[in-house]
Amino acid sequence: MPDEPQPPARPGRLRRRHPRSLFGEILDWMLAPMLLLWPLSIGITYLVAQAIAAKPYDAALAHTLLQLSEQVQTQGAADATHSALWLQTVRQPPAGGLLGYQVRSRTGAVLAGDATLPLSAGLPPSHRSSDLPVQWHDVTWSGQGVRVAAAWVWPQRQGASAAPVLVQVAQSLDARTRLARDIVQGVILPQFVVVPIFILLVWFGLGQGIAPLNELQARIRRRRADDISPIDEREAPEEIAPLVDSINSLFARLQQSLQTQKRFVADAAHQIKTPLAGLRMQAELAQREADPEELRASLRQIGRSVERTTRLVNQLLALTRAENQGGAARAVFETIDLRQPAAEAMQELAMLALDKNLELEFDSPPLPLQVRGNALLLQELIKNLLHNAITYTPPGGSVTLRLRSVPGEGLQAMPGVLLQVDDSGPGIPEAERALVFEPFYRILDNGSEGSGLGLAIVREIARQHDADITLADLPSSVHPSRGLRVQLLFRRM
Repeated sequence: MPDEPQPPARPGRLRRRHPRSLFGEILDWMLAPMLLLWPLSIGITYLVAQAIAAKPYDAALAHTLLQLSEQVQTQGAADATHSALWLQTVRQPPAGGLLGYQVRSRTGAVLAGDATLPLSAGLPPSHRSSDLPVQWHDVTWSGQGVRVAAAWVWPQRQGASAAPVLVQVAQSLDARTRLARDIVQGVILPQFVVVPIFILLVWFGLGQGIAPLNELQARIRRRRADDISPIDEREAPEEIAPLVDSINSLFARLQQSLQTQKRFVADAAHQIKTPLAGLRMQAELAQREADPEELRASLRQIGRSVERTTRLVNQLLALTRAENQGGAARAVFETIDLRQPAAEAMQELAMLALDKNLELEFDSPPLPLQVRGNALLLQELIKNLLHNAITYTPPGGSVTLRLRSVPGEGLQAMPGVLLQVDDSGPGIPEAERALVFEPFYRILDNGSEGSGLGLAIVREIARQHDADITLADLPSSVHPSRGLRVQLLFRRM
C-alpha cells in the first residue's frame, strides 16, 4: 500500500530542533571569521602592493623629471629641448617607460613636447626657489591611465625677470598594476595551499581537544541505570568542571528524592495495608452476625473504615500531585482572590463540623486579598488545615478560619496576606511541631484517627507558593483552653 501523504505542519507548531554539535559550533566560530576576513585581507594586500609598486616607479620618474628640469633651468626652454643631453635623457626612459613629456609657459602655451598632454600641475610659485618641488597627478590620457610628475622651473639665462615654465613627464600605470598584481599573486597563491592545511590541523586539534569530553560521555553511557554515584571531577577537563559539579548535585538530589520516594511508598503501603486488614476482619465478622441490629452496626463500622481509607488514599494522591508538580505549578500561577478558595473549602467541610457540633467561623475583610498561586492547590491546603482542626477538636469546640491583609515592614518588605486557622483542640507540643510536617507522623495518645498526611500536604503546597508556615499555641485571650493556631503568610507578588 503506498504511503499516504502526510498532512502539512500546523502553523505555529514548533519544529523539532536537531541536537547542537559542540565540535561543529567551535569549528564554525573558528573558521567562519577567517573565511570572512580572507577576501578583506586580499583587498588590503592589493592596496599595499600598489603602494609598494609605486615607490620605485615614482622615484625613477622623478629622477627623469629633475634631469629635464635642470637642463631647462641652465639652458632655457628653447635651447634645452634641442640639446643632445635632452634627447639622450628622453631616449633613456625610466623604469616603467616614458609615455610623453611637455614644457609649458606660465600662460599655458606649449613650448615643447606633446601638446595633448593635459595640464595637471597647480599654479606656479610666486617667487624663485632653488629647489624643485614635484607635483604628482593621476590622469587619463589617450584612453589610458597615466602618472604625471610636474615641476615649475625658472630659466637662469633670462635673468631675474624670467618667467617660470612647467615641465611635465607622463608614465603609463600598466607596469605598476602588473607589479602589484604579481606581488598579490605571490602572497595569495601560497595561501590556497596553507589554508586547507590549516583547516585540517584545526579539525584534528579540535578533535583531540574535546576527546576528554567524549571519554566522559562514554563513561556516563556505560553506567547502569541505577548508578547515580557522583562523577569524579578529577577525570573531567577543567573547563567542564562546573558542569560536572552541577550533574553531581543533580545526582545527589535525585538520590535523596529516590530515597524519599522509597520511604514514602513503604510507609504508604503500610498505612493502607492496616485499614484494609481491618476492613477484611470487619467484613468477616459482619458475615457471622445473625442479629439485624448487630449487622447494621458492623456495616456502619465498615462504612466509616471505607471513608477513612478513602480519605487516606485521597491524601496520598494529593501529596503526590503536589510534590510532582513542583516548579511546573508556578507556570500556571495566576492572580487570585484568596477568599474564594477559602470559602469553597469552608463549604465542603461545613457538614463535617456540624456532625461534631463544632462552631465553624470564617473571618475575612470585604476587600479582595490577591495573591499569586494555583487556586486548586490553595483550596487543597485550606481543606487540609480545616480538616485537621475539625478532626482534633472535641465536640462543642470551635474552629476559625481568618484572613488578613498584612502591610510590609521596612523599605524592602513586601505586603502579604495572612491566613490563620484556630481551633480549641489539644494543640501540639512544641517539641513535636517540627515533626508533624513529616508524612505519616502522628502524635500518640491524641485520641483521634488521622493519617498523618494533612500537614505534609500543607507544607508542600506552602513551599511552592513561597509561604511561611508557623505553629503556635492559641492565645489565652482568644480561647481559655490551649488550642492551636496554624498561620501562613503569603507574600503579594
